[in-house]
Amino acid sequence: MDIEKIVDEVTRELQSLLRYSCKSGTSGIRPREVPSRLEHSMLNPDVNQETILAECANARRYSVAAVCVAPYYVSIAKEALRGSGVKVCAAVGFPHGCMSGLAKLVEVTDCIKNGADELDVAVNILAVKSGDLAEAKKDLEQIMSAACGKAAVKAVFEHSVYSDIEKKNVLEIAGACNVDYVKIQNALSGKGADVVDIQYVKGILGNNVKIKIDGGVKTMAKALELLNAGADRIGLTATVAIANEAEAIG
Repeated sequence: MDIEKIVDEVTRELQSLLRYSCKSGTSGIRPREVPSRLEHSMLNPDVNQETILAECANARRYSVAAVCVAPYYVSIAKEALRGSGVKVCAAVGFPHGCMSGLAKLVEVTDCIKNGADELDVAVNILAVKSGDLAEAKKDLEQIMSAACGKAAVKAVFEHSVYSDIEKKNVLEIAGACNVDYVKIQNALSGKGADVVDIQYVKGILGNNVKIKIDGGVKTMAKALELLNAGADRIGLTATVAIANEAEAIG
């Protein structure tokens, strides 16, 4: 074990936390507030029921904002989190959103019936790449209609696959459909969550739509950076580590 290396890493982390705290001032997000902005993601294909139950217990323990699961696990997560205040988010059409509009609509309806409070809905990437923006918008409009008053909708913005004009088009569609959140997703690119991506979305949509972002967030310093840049939620798997860090800092 390289003790000096560990000490250096911890020192850098604490210095980063101090910088963000000083930079944000009294109105910035504090470490103790971070867990309530986290969405604990359980979307890997090897996730089994035992894992879902264990991670829902962690989500309850730290009072995170939500868990994000595949539609198959919605009812199990809902029961495991009953009475906790932690939301159940279903990933609909993950990751490409390329099934038919009817298939996606059925998935949405089923997830809501099984207890989903929120929906991460993949915009139809193929429709956008084909220039069929009307179809992509119709798809999202139908989902908003089905979810209205029943579940919050986060339109997935898989930005790495789009050209500059396609990025703008997708965000404008999301804004026109009055989605609750735009989710800046990095699942297909492997790119890390970045402040500039939050700034880009806000530059087009302003503060009219909330923002969720994912992509390799592993530390409290990074979480604070993103939240203080304007993100409302962070999707991640390192939830417990960051929540423990928040408790330690106080």
